[in-house]
Order: sequence, then C-alpha cells, then structure tokens
Amino acid sequence: MRRMVAAAMAGVMGVGAAAPAMSQDSGAQGVQQTGQSAFHLSLNANIVLANVVVRDKKTGAVVKGLKASDFTIYEDKKPQRIISFDYQNVDEAAVLAEKSTVAGKASIADLLERNFAARPEELKDHRLIVIFFDLSSMQDEDIDRAVDAAETYVKTQMQPADLVALVSMSTGLTMDQDFTSNKDALLRGLAKYNGADETGFTNGTTGSTSGTADDTSAFAADDTEYNSLNTDRELLAIRTIAKSLERVEQRKSMLYFSGGLTRNGIENEASLRAATNEAAKANMAIYSVDSRGLQALPPVGDASQGSLRGNSTYSGAAATAQISSNFGSQETLDTLSMDTGGKAFFDSNDFAPAFQQIQHDTEAYYLLGFRSTNQRTDGTYRHLTVKVDRDDVKLEFRPGYYAAADFQHQKTEDREEALNEQMRSDLPATDVAVYLQALYFMGSRNTYFIPVNLIVPGSQIPFVKGGDRDKATLDIVGQVKDAQGLVVGNVRQTVKLAVDASQEVQRKNIQYSTGFTLAPGKYHLKFVVRENQTGNMGSFETDIQVPDLRKSPLKMSSVVVASQRTPDTEKHAASPLVRDGLQWVPNIAHVFRQDQHLYFLYEVYDPAKDKDVKGGGVKLLTNIEFVNNGTKVYETPLVTAHAVNDPEHDAVVFQFDVPLTQLKPGTYICQVNVIDDTGGSFMFPRLALKVTAAAVAAGASGAR
Repeated sequence: MRRMVAAAMAGVMGVGAAAPAMSQDSGAQGVQQTGQSAFHLSLNANIVLANVVVRDKKTGAVVKGLKASDFTIYEDKKPQRIISFDYQNVDEAAVLAEKSTVAGKASIADLLERNFAARPEELKDHRLIVIFFDLSSMQDEDIDRAVDAAETYVKTQMQPADLVALVSMSTGLTMDQDFTSNKDALLRGLAKYNGADETGFTNGTTGSTSGTADDTSAFAADDTEYNSLNTDRELLAIRTIAKSLERVEQRKSMLYFSGGLTRNGIENEASLRAATNEAAKANMAIYSVDSRGLQALPPVGDASQGSLRGNSTYSGAAATAQISSNFGSQETLDTLSMDTGGKAFFDSNDFAPAFQQIQHDTEAYYLLGFRSTNQRTDGTYRHLTVKVDRDDVKLEFRPGYYAAADFQHQKTEDREEALNEQMRSDLPATDVAVYLQALYFMGSRNTYFIPVNLIVPGSQIPFVKGGDRDKATLDIVGQVKDAQGLVVGNVRQTVKLAVDASQEVQRKNIQYSTGFTLAPGKYHLKFVVRENQTGNMGSFETDIQVPDLRKSPLKMSSVVVASQRTPDTEKHAASPLVRDGLQWVPNIAHVFRQDQHLYFLYEVYDPAKDKDVKGGGVKLLTNIEFVNNGTKVYETPLVTAHAVNDPEHDAVVFQFDVPLTQLKPGTYICQVNVIDDTGGSFMFPRLALKVTAAAVAAGASGAR
C-alpha cells in the first residue's frame, strides 16, 4: 500500500475585502491568506498497488495493449474498483542521466529518496534492482560464488534499462553502490566483496548425542538471544531497504544472496511478517538465492562442524537432523520470496537463472491501483486475485498483502515486536512523557545496586471505566548496556493500574520502580513505556556512571529524597530503599508541598574506626541545610553516629524527617553535610528542590 494525498482548492468570491476563511471538520483545514481567502481540503487514502504480468499461454510472450477495463481485481473474493492504471515496458526505456560533477545535478538516489523535484517520471520503464549480499550468513566460498555470478550478470546480461544498487550487511547495513547503469562502477563495487574475509569458517566443536553438530546454525540455551538477534538483524535490513524505496511506484526487485535464514521463536515470526509487509508496501519482490549452492550432507558432518557422538550416525537421526536444519534455513527465504511475488533459488551452483528471472518478470507489466473496500485497520492478510477477460493468457501477481493495523488490532507478537523495535531505535518516542532517576548503593563484592524509578504523568493515561474503578495497563521495557555495548540487564513488565475514580488519577503521577546490580563503570540506560489503550509510547535514555568507592576517603551512597513511605507489602528485603518495613518512594521531580514531610535517606560505607575504642567505634557527624537566595533559612539538628547500624554492608544509615510547614514556598538548595571525624574526611552533596503552597498543589502528589 502507498499513502496518496489529494488536494482541492476553491476560491471564495468577495467584493472589496476578502471573505473570511472557511473551516470544515472531517480532516478539512481552513487556511487564511493575505488578500484572498482559500479553502484547502486534504484527503488521505490507502492505495493498494498490484503488478500484473500477462503472458500468452502458448508462447510465454508478454501480452501488450490491454486496458484497465480488461482487468478485474478481487480482494478476499470481493471485486475492487481500479482507480489507477499504468503499463511499464523496458523496451521503451530512455537513457537516464546520472549524477555528474556538474553542481546541482540529481543522482538516482535523489529520485528514490527525498528530491522529487528531480523528475521521478524518468524512472518509468526502468528496472530497479537491489543486489543484497548478506555477508554475515555466508562463508568465503559462498561469497565468491555470489560475486562471480553478479559480475557475469553485469558483464553479459545487464541491459540499458537496468538500474542496479549494491547493498551488503556484515556488522552493519551499508549501501556500497547507488543505483546506476554504469557497469564499471558496479564491477568496482562487487570487487570489494570478492576475497574479503567477513565471516570465515567457524571452528565447530564436538557434536551432541542427538545427532546435531555444533556449527553456526546451532545454539545453546544461553545463546538463543544472540541467534534470534542475528535473524532479526537480517529481516530488519530487508525492511530498511524496502522502506527507503517505497516512495517510488515502479516495481522493485531485490536479489538476496544469503547463506540461510533460520527463525527462532515467535519474535522472528513477527519480524518475518513485518519484512514481507514492508516489501509489499514498497512494491518490491524478493528473489532469494541460497549462496551455499548444491550441498552434500554427509551423515558424519562436513569439515565445518565437529564429529558426532553416540549412535545417531548409524540410526539415521543425524542425517534427518541435518536435512531438517537445512530445510528450515531455506524455508524462511522461500517465504520471503513467495509472499512478495518473487522466486527462490536453492540447491544449484548456477546463480544466473536468478538474474534472468528478474529480467523476465519485469520486462513488461501492468500496474493496477485500487482503494480497498475493507477499511478495517485490523492487520489481517488480504488475498488478491486478478482476472482478465481472455482465456489464452496466464497472469503473474503477488498473492496478497497485510492491511495496516492500529494498536487495538495488533497481535500480541506484533505489539511485542513494536516495543523491541523502539528499544533498538535511535529515534526517541515522545508520545508519552517519561521521567527517570537512577541512584546507587554499595552492595557486596564491589557491586552496586542501582534503583531506577520512572514517572509517567497520569494525565497522559486514557483510563477506561471498569465498575467503580478506572483501569489501564502500561508495558515497560528497560535495558542496560555496558561501555562495550553489551546488554547486562533487562526489564520487561506489564503494570496494571486500577484507581478509584474519586482520586482524580489524571492529576497524579504513575511511578514504577526497579533496579539492577552492576559493577563500577559507565553504562547506558534506556526505558520504553507504552500505554495500552492507544499504543502511544515514550522513551528515556541516559548514561550513568557507577562509581568505584574503594579509594574514596569517604564512601557515600546517593541521597534519596522522598515525600512518601509506604508499607512494604511485597517484601523487598534486599532493596536499600526498604527500611523498618517501609518502602521509600523517591520524589523524582523534587517538588514538595508545605503539608508534606521531606524524607532523606543515605548511607556511609566503611567509616574510619577508632582504634582506642573497643570494637572499633566510629564518629560520623551529619545534618542538612536549606539555602534560599544565598541565605541559610533552616538547618536540622546535628546527628552523631558512634556505631555501624548496617553490619552486612559495614555502613551507617541515616534517615531524616523534615516537616515542610516551617519552609515558605520557593526554590531551595539543600546541602547534606557528612563529616567522618575519625578519618578526617567529609562530603557536602547538594541538590535543588521546590516547595509549593499546600492549597495550590493539593492532590498533585505522585500516585504509585
């Protein structure tokens, strides 16, 4: 499907001064212009495009000269009205001026991306072919075979109407050659792959007794995430390529060289469907080629894998496992091709027929467009059937497409894939505001517990009525990566919210708490939150530094400020935010009311011991100052600690309760004074906070 926009303008007559601009509902927009009045009507419609090749049954030649009235197109057996019709014939291709050194000259990439002032009609009657080398799945000899076949095509088969681009993926997706008909440029691009050792051979280990050898297609339980990620990367690359080409209506063809593509689990089912759907929207057919060619599968394994153990070789189980594994890696490629209107080429060392098939399928075709009578955005698969009022022809067309889906109609795996895709995306989601705070407390063996708290404004949650309560759910996904980009922590949870309507939840905040155990170092933290009524998402990501306190003269945790302490009904015994049966709820915004209490919590680790005191006594002094406009307006009494009260962490834990009735509304700098009198060290951490009048902000506290 493609997004089409139609605009209509009608002038409003007036005498002397211009008449006022008109305004309309249902998507119409009123526009005021100087000296005249105009009305712009914008209509959005989903147009489905279908390529149809009509051939004579006897000769196989393309049948030309048909009209739109000769075709009938059905969607799920229901006839559709054809609203656009075109005929593409490569025999009529004109020479296309490519980018030169002349300033301002448009390139083919300009036509395919953003610059539609560069006359996209020049692409009519041309073949647009993307040759995609998936180097991450191919062995050296596979790459050599694929490159040799591509070079032969460029030298001997490529026609003037062919515009070819080279794309590859090893550690990342790159465009190595823009669309061009220049054979020398394409050969130079292909030469970059030939002999390049991108993946090499995998040193297989000893196989299992079940008859499955440990090679690049096998995985242990703890490696499943990485294998799934690799498969998702390949499908995501196909989606990215298709997305970049969807602005051009002509048919596109992708020649996909791969060493096999194996799916693992539901996530990859969703990824496969998303890839085929994006290719269908871009009007791109995928021609998959198994670059492994004709394979011999000896029962004991080949040189790329380890020897088998047990009796599976003699019972036939090993051969069955090998054949099943090989079939599975080809089945995904076949699905990609069949669902997009292309073809798959397996078990042959001659890749030339793949190039010939693309040229054969795109030598001439009819481009039909219709607006579906089924306007439901349910994401279902729509079957297409095309008929012509002649008995002597046969038709070639893709079997269907996936309809657009709004959030309410998405399947569970599609919703999960959308969350994961947003987690991978560099582009932030901003439809839901998310605020985050990360603290640190020393644990054991030089590790730190990092409490993470998120806030979502309740005003952004569209609660639905359920009895006498408002109900909603939030999906939360979080991830922590170390300095090398490796994932060291994950969070995935669905939070159910049920609040009495009388509490005016829209004026409150939704707060979520979790935590990670990390070693000292630099980390990147990202969270994605989705509310499950509209599917809107918000993201928050930041770098955090976990300090190494071992060499610090005074070892101190983060300072927690809170306005709420709730009973710890879930028994978070290991959390440093739970004290004396109460769980501290950090106030992320640092905004408090005069009728609230301000609670402080912090820890000092490994304080200096007084050798003259039996048992090694300590002497820590601490208090808190409040400064407003450079003047100290309040100070808590000085507290002195003479003993460790958290022996497990060799720490002194301090808790303060400051009633805010004694502070006027305003902004304060709060300084925490900590002095280790025995060790002669000190720290004075500062933070800002705001106090508001109780009458102004009543009911504005965070709802947890």
